[in-house]
Amino acid sequence: MLRHMPKRNAVRRVRVFKNGRNQAVRIPREFELPGEDAIMRKEGSRLIVEPAPPKSLLALLATLSPLSEDFPLIRDLPPDPVDL
Repeated sequence: MLRHMPKRNAVRRVRVFKNGRNQAVRIPREFELPGEDAIMRKEGSRLIVEPAPPKSLLALLATLSPLSEDFPLIRDLPPDPVDL
């Protein structure tokens, strides 16, 4: 979960600046994204930046909390005989 969740429909004016040949914007702390990667896309005149999904199943599993539920034991029965 994000530490600094913005209020729904929160708006903040930010400054756009040049960083070398790229245009850049600083993301205010209350809009901070998790991780080090993001996905950027354009929809009409809107620029949308969102967190990138984990790169691997292992990375995804590392974000999950352990289960605290006790599961019942399952008997390991021998297979049924088969006529060949």
